[in-house]
Amino acid sequence: MEGTMNDKSTTIHAPAGNIQGREKNDALLFAGIPYAQAPIDNLRFKAPQPLAPFTDTFAALKFSPAAPQIPSGGMTDSAPVRWSEDCLYLNISAPTNILKEGDAGGRAVMVWIHGGGYTSGQGAIPWYNGTRFAKNNDIVVVSINYRLGALGFADLTHLGDEFATSNINGTLDQIAALQWVHDNIAAFGGDPDRVTIAGESAGGFSVATLMACPSADGLFQQAIPQSGACHHTLPATAARTATDHFLQTLGHSSAVELMTVSVDAILAAQNATTAHYGRGAGQVNELGTSVSPFYPVHGNTTLPAAPLDALKAGASASVRVLTGSNKDETTLWSSGQTDQAKVERVAAGYQAEHALEIYGRTRPEANHHDLLVALTTDHMFRIPAIRLAEARQDAAPTFMYQFNWRSRAMDGALGATHSLEIPFAFDNLDQAGVDFFIGPGEKPQAVADTMHKVWSDFIKTGEPGWPRYDLTTRATMMFDNETLLVEDPDSEERLAWGGIR
Repeated sequence: MEGTMNDKSTTIHAPAGNIQGREKNDALLFAGIPYAQAPIDNLRFKAPQPLAPFTDTFAALKFSPAAPQIPSGGMTDSAPVRWSEDCLYLNISAPTNILKEGDAGGRAVMVWIHGGGYTSGQGAIPWYNGTRFAKNNDIVVVSINYRLGALGFADLTHLGDEFATSNINGTLDQIAALQWVHDNIAAFGGDPDRVTIAGESAGGFSVATLMACPSADGLFQQAIPQSGACHHTLPATAARTATDHFLQTLGHSSAVELMTVSVDAILAAQNATTAHYGRGAGQVNELGTSVSPFYPVHGNTTLPAAPLDALKAGASASVRVLTGSNKDETTLWSSGQTDQAKVERVAAGYQAEHALEIYGRTRPEANHHDLLVALTTDHMFRIPAIRLAEARQDAAPTFMYQFNWRSRAMDGALGATHSLEIPFAFDNLDQAGVDFFIGPGEKPQAVADTMHKVWSDFIKTGEPGWPRYDLTTRATMMFDNETLLVEDPDSEERLAWGGIR
């Protein structure tokens, strides 16, 4: 996104060096700031390395390329994007008041981590535009890129010590970005001790994963994992199995070959490996999981334990959390004919046959498709959010929400689908593509106003405006045309998944 003749230029003096940005839409934008060395040449598949301070003023006037990726063909990821291995950049939206003489700074900061299944996405997506947080709520917003897919998470640790972090590099990129924010955000009016990390889908998985990383301790004080919690990392055995398939498909297995093979070849092998193991609702693969073969790996120095186990053991106990999910997450990729046999097959893959019996009774009017959406949504999103909250009962407060506003698109078939809450939380209903997901009719600005205020209040104060989630009341805020606090919603279905009663 290039500047215009009407944009006003400004330069910030930060520890990283002088950084030039511009005023746009009554907020300041610094786009495409590098936070670590480019992971190219001899740094491919290796941990991110710090940058020396800029010797000349860095012009942060346009967004950087995304991490290498292939469009999935889905509704939210169908167009090619500009990508490069040189992708470790972040963007900052800040209030214009930081330029006033005598400005005290100390503002709350939100660092946004994009979703995309750890294989696609970027921080520059218009839905993540932080202008309204900055302009209307005096919050500094940072969005980041990080390495994806095989380049970020393939387990090449058997090839030598130089690849010791290969299966967690995407997470290390996120930590490097948080360290950059900690060191530099005061120059942009932010307080490094008032940082909230937030993200949706794989961004939500990332938030929960960072909460379990000892090296990220102290780099954030609050967290907002949206439609993503602790259940999306891999044990080393599963990661190595997936990487063996990836290397066999790639046709290169030595360290020298991997450093010189083209990115296009890596992406093609990555795609073939993902297709081999399957992904999506109900597809439990031979790795013993329904997640991608290129996810962060636990059991190493960066992520010693699976995130849920780490939180149960007290990781991030001082971090306040706002988490939740959407009512109909999996309609976004539900396709094909759904019959009883398919629903039963998915339930068996989840070992959730009992849950399916309960859903059939609690939802007597539901057809096969509705039951599949309810089952897969709960398995992938709602129940993991609840498990995260249950694991933190002795920690700082966790607050639970559920987004129930139903899209009017496709004759209502999407319902409250995956990712639909993002433009509401950012107050970005006017951004490109949002109208397609909202559908015809009056813009639901009142819902966006409510959600944006809640997110802003939590980022600034740690309080969203309702009681914490505890095992007695299980208070959950339902966002819809009428926002309502509900205690223990759909409790019988929750209990069908076992765990804490």
